[in-house]
Amino acid sequence: MSGYLRTQAVTEDAASGAGWQHEVMTHLIVPGIGGSGPAHWQTLWERDLSAVRIDPSSWEEPRLDDWLAALDRASDEVGPGAVIIAHSMGCLAAAEWVALDPSRASAVLLVAPPDPDGPRYPVEAFEFARIGRHPLAPPTLVVASEDDPYGTRAYAAALAETWGAGFVSVGPLGHINADSGIGAWPEGRELLDDLVAVARRVA
Repeated sequence: MSGYLRTQAVTEDAASGAGWQHEVMTHLIVPGIGGSGPAHWQTLWERDLSAVRIDPSSWEEPRLDDWLAALDRASDEVGPGAVIIAHSMGCLAAAEWVALDPSRASAVLLVAPPDPDGPRYPVEAFEFARIGRHPLAPPTLVVASEDDPYGTRAYAAALAETWGAGFVSVGPLGHINADSGIGAWPEGRELLDDLVAVARRVA
């Protein structure tokens, strides 16, 4: 997977100076607005992994304090050093949360982050529009699609640079969700496994 070779170098470089010392423990699922339905790859992964999903009360009209509190509760349940698996709006919340205390994550997978300046960004998520713009200490990978209606490839790549993350484009997969027809998204699981392997090497 040649695109990941560049990603691996970036994540190893970012992690080497981060002082990250936690062994990988379990997985923390952070869906986007509305949550992830039964056919979404996050839900399918959750069944296979030792995973905890956040449970904010404001899924449809997200409130930042509610989502950060939900991340705190999930983190308390799984312990430090969780592997964060975020999609869409969850990427912005997860990035903000990890930046506040990097010790709570061992690796961070951010899939299809939405562009707050894009025409499809939901107005009800206004509190998330200007968060998550800090470098992330744990090994981090941003995954984007070439035809995502909620954010361009260029936007996702620039965001990855801001986060100090690796970046991979997986081709034309829309918003990389259930509507993309990818089922359990085995390519994504390979990317996750590679990212966790990087995290273990630099621990």
